[in-house]
Amino acid sequence: MEANLQASLKQFFGFEHFRNGQEQTIEQLLNGHSSLAIFPTGSGKSLCYQFTALHLPHLTLVVSPLLALMKDQLEFLAAKGISAASIDSSLPPERGREVMADVRNGKIKILMVSVERFKNERFREFIRSVPVSMLVVDEAHCISEWGHNFRPDYLKLPVYRQDLNVPLVLLLTATATQKVKRDMAEKFAIAEQHVVQTGFYRSNLDLSVVPVATDVKDQALLQFTRRQSGPGIVYVTLQKSAEQVAKFLSLNQINAVAYHAGFDSDKRQIIQSDFMAGRRQVVVATIAFGMGIDKSDIRFVVHYDLPKSIENYSQEIGRAGRDGLPSQCVTLANLDGINTVENFVFGDTPELSGIEYVLNTIREESDNERGQWELQLVGLSNASNVRQLPMKTLLVQLELQGVLQPLFAYFADFKYKFVQPKEEILASFSGERQKFLSIIFECTQFKKVWGSLDFDAVYQRYSSDRSRVVVALEYLQQQQMIELETKRITEVFSVNIAALADPGLAQSLYDYFSEKEQKEIKRIASLVRYFQLDRCLSHNLSRYFDDNNSPETCGHCSVCRGQVAKLEYSHEPKWPEDHHLLSWLSGLTQHLASKIDQPLSIETCCRFLAGIGVPLFSRYKVRQLAGFGSCEFCRYEEIRRRVQILWSSLES
Repeated sequence: MEANLQASLKQFFGFEHFRNGQEQTIEQLLNGHSSLAIFPTGSGKSLCYQFTALHLPHLTLVVSPLLALMKDQLEFLAAKGISAASIDSSLPPERGREVMADVRNGKIKILMVSVERFKNERFREFIRSVPVSMLVVDEAHCISEWGHNFRPDYLKLPVYRQDLNVPLVLLLTATATQKVKRDMAEKFAIAEQHVVQTGFYRSNLDLSVVPVATDVKDQALLQFTRRQSGPGIVYVTLQKSAEQVAKFLSLNQINAVAYHAGFDSDKRQIIQSDFMAGRRQVVVATIAFGMGIDKSDIRFVVHYDLPKSIENYSQEIGRAGRDGLPSQCVTLANLDGINTVENFVFGDTPELSGIEYVLNTIREESDNERGQWELQLVGLSNASNVRQLPMKTLLVQLELQGVLQPLFAYFADFKYKFVQPKEEILASFSGERQKFLSIIFECTQFKKVWGSLDFDAVYQRYSSDRSRVVVALEYLQQQQMIELETKRITEVFSVNIAALADPGLAQSLYDYFSEKEQKEIKRIASLVRYFQLDRCLSHNLSRYFDDNNSPETCGHCSVCRGQVAKLEYSHEPKWPEDHHLLSWLSGLTQHLASKIDQPLSIETCCRFLAGIGVPLFSRYKVRQLAGFGSCEFCRYEEIRRRVQILWSSLES
């Protein structure tokens, strides 16, 4: 087999040799063993599924968290003459139809989608009709609640795998602690001997932690950047910081540009293309930039602000020096920004009242006859004052506790217009199928060109289930007889009324989120401790990711050079006077008094002062009030302590 694999590697990819870990992973998969591959960033994880897909009989379905990642991998595969495509929100309808047709007839070997695509009933009906040989989960650490980028929807991937009856799974990640590794493998029943982990240590990366006060950080960055000859990335936490730092560097003759998620997709694409082609030396970016950036000659990565975690830090520095040449990774460190990193965590913890609101909504809106509940995420998020990501986590927890079971998701709005005359379409069919389509058309209300379909009316007249109607409409679109549009996704769950009635349910869910909050805060504390270590940074970073084979002293980090960092605040945060705080909180209370039907909570007050955005603040224009964000430079737990002291004054 080894000789055949080498020949295929040369034939399809033009490479003479496999990189460390690739051949073992591929052999395991081709022998029918699901596998987990943990390779450092830039070590060729993607080749494991790309190569294997060519030797499997049916489709390889790849779940990837980012559109940019998909596009880069599709470009690579196209350059190698390998047929691959994605189905994503950026595709025009006509191209989407072409992709699905090519998948059905076997022209496409690799299909890339986001995990959210599985919620789309049109996609699920389509993918069930196609034989799938392998499911690949990229950035698989997202499936673990112990991981740093946990995404609730990833928890459903094992269920999707069972539903689609996919025989083979490949999980890919660059960052996995021992706990995360075990968690990922268990969820997909991957045997320990089929976990392939190559060494984490990168001998060409020079790691430095440089304590710098905020008011001289720009100059420190400028001096460092002027000494660099190649391309680099400067990571910041906030979008406004990306623009300010990029402007500063540009004014000082550094060819720099800002990049963040607030820019539209065309602008982001131009910036990325310019950087890849060498037309820009430096990109100053939030974490929105980097995933899928396969540029081998990045000579430096600077963390202008503290990263979110050790995992994020390792991913971001891992983009440097993929060509194996020496590269600099510098953190300009102080404690000034630690509150900003922590606030992302505190803003994602739902209040107990918000959780109770969700549970009461499920009780009130459940259809008692069928035991079903329908969810539209955005509306419930706004009404309950729970952000959308923690709302998804809350719903997944209700699934894991047996309260909810997902049945299906559908689009509340189905609209279509005729591309061919209705009579010609009906004439193309006969018998029962013609009658069925005729009823669909009759149950559609047309306004000029576009018509909205009433599924209930179809059911009453023909007793046909929804999925058959969707398949019929998809077929008509595929045959270019109609053009189809879908909006407002609605998820349908079955409800276990007895489990929902548990009087301790809301509190147990709140406790879960509180524990998760503390776990994330401890993760940030671990990061600060790591940057202040007095032992080799490279070795300890490798040990964190369960690699104990790196040298105990690397000789190319700031600690090995005798420079142990001590992180401090540039200036002690200034607290507003108590009478100002009381005045602002009184103004917030008055503003919301007629808008919400419950007393203002301590947590809402803390988030107001910290400048943390929650749905309630957007809904009632709270950001415009005096005092919003007045304590944004203070630690959240200190804000909470101060507000609790003032609370009795506010209530009286």
